[in-house]
Amino acid sequence: MLSYAELAKLIDHTLVHPWAGRDEIIRLCDEAVEHHFHGVCVNGSRLELAFSRLEDTDIKVTALVGFPLGASDADVKRYEAEAAIDDGASELEYVMNIGKLKDGDTQFVLREMRDIAEAAEERPVKVILETGLLKPEEIETACALALDSGATYVCTGTGLGAPVEIELVKKLRHLVGQKFGVKVAGNISDLATAAALIEAGATRLGIVGTVALMKRS
Repeated sequence: MLSYAELAKLIDHTLVHPWAGRDEIIRLCDEAVEHHFHGVCVNGSRLELAFSRLEDTDIKVTALVGFPLGASDADVKRYEAEAAIDDGASELEYVMNIGKLKDGDTQFVLREMRDIAEAAEERPVKVILETGLLKPEEIETACALALDSGATYVCTGTGLGAPVEIELVKKLRHLVGQKFGVKVAGNISDLATAAALIEAGATRLGIVGTVALMKRS
């Protein structure tokens, strides 16, 4: 089992619901400092507040791009990524265009990934695959494209769908190799599940309700 400190350093403390208010974002940031999480993950309109709250700490701020559907125009996503960097994002997490992948338009998907990676200016980029909507062969294609894009992670999904299965994490780790990041996003209800996901190959956990989970350790 990982120690409390080791597990905390793998966690993106996450608040993505659209009704999150200022006080909730401030509390999210303060909890991240208190528990020494890797970072926080917020929507773009809350990025500036999160950055200002955390700029004198080592807590990273992840900005969501194209969230949650990923269906906006690629130029819009690039602008959103650039705006996020200007507002202080340490990392970007963006939703891949699922429809274009299903069309077989891999050139579009790869170009979009590369555009986001370029906009990130060498900051980590996590590609949200939303694996629950993809066929096995589509997951394989998306991972291969991510490896060629300049991104640094694949992410299982937005965290709004079904719980992530251990076998999926093992598959993603196999597809991207040992050096590429794999993030699991969702409602992880207990420490045993968190540990099993890490054992399966996850290198980052995006968790809603992180503090309640950590208090069980």
